[in-house]
Amino acid sequence: MSPSPSSRSDRPVSPKDAFVTVYGRKPVLEALGDPALEVDKVVLAEGADRDAVRTFTEAARARGLVLQRASAQRVKVLAGNGRQDQGVLADVVAPRMRPLEHFLEDLTGPARVLVLDGLTNPANVGMMLRSATGAGLEGVLLPRRGAPSIDPLVIKASAGVAFHAPVLRARTAADGLGALAEAGFVLFGLDGPGPTSLFDAELPDRVALVVGGETDGLTDDVRAELHGTLTIPLAEGVESLNAAVAASIACFELARRRG
Repeated sequence: MSPSPSSRSDRPVSPKDAFVTVYGRKPVLEALGDPALEVDKVVLAEGADRDAVRTFTEAARARGLVLQRASAQRVKVLAGNGRQDQGVLADVVAPRMRPLEHFLEDLTGPARVLVLDGLTNPANVGMMLRSATGAGLEGVLLPRRGAPSIDPLVIKASAGVAFHAPVLRARTAADGLGALAEAGFVLFGLDGPGPTSLFDAELPDRVALVVGGETDGLTDDVRAELHGTLTIPLAEGVESLNAAVAASIACFELARRRG
């Protein structure tokens, strides 16, 4: 079994900021069958049928784990999804996930961070995690409030990259931006038509780009923290891009700037 979150360093970490919780019979079996993933524990609801008990007992044993049992209600609480947990969950170690404050304490040089603000579609979140990780960004701020958690839908949309993405946790996007600003980051929001193009703007060594929600864009609390906004120029007749597409363009523009 992996060490507890607090024993991986001298700084305590909440389990929610160290593990990705996978729920549902197929996703849990897939996680247990993937040798690239480190599974911390598997919990099956009491009252599960014999086939499920046998299947998950054997799958857990193959990974050196003892299948844990809990009430169906407890499994729902741990999974955070009372309709789709199917009575089973697994905690998968997310090696690059950590609280934002720990990231900033360790930071010594340039860094590029993507910030998610007010997103509601898990598929968009998954695609953003995939793009940011593929572009080599140092962090993706996924707030605990105001954005979907990393669940099977996010994982599927990320093609599994969500397990290994450099996810940074803060209470809200606005809280995280305040901490980033104190650490010397310049904060830009991706917005609609405006005077400054993402491709022409001078971007400092420490920069955070914020992508707003699919319908309402940047929230008021986040706008209050920004140093400015940037736009992705579009040809006439196209008003906006999908949030995940805009985030992907921004991530790889940051990668291009870094060279």
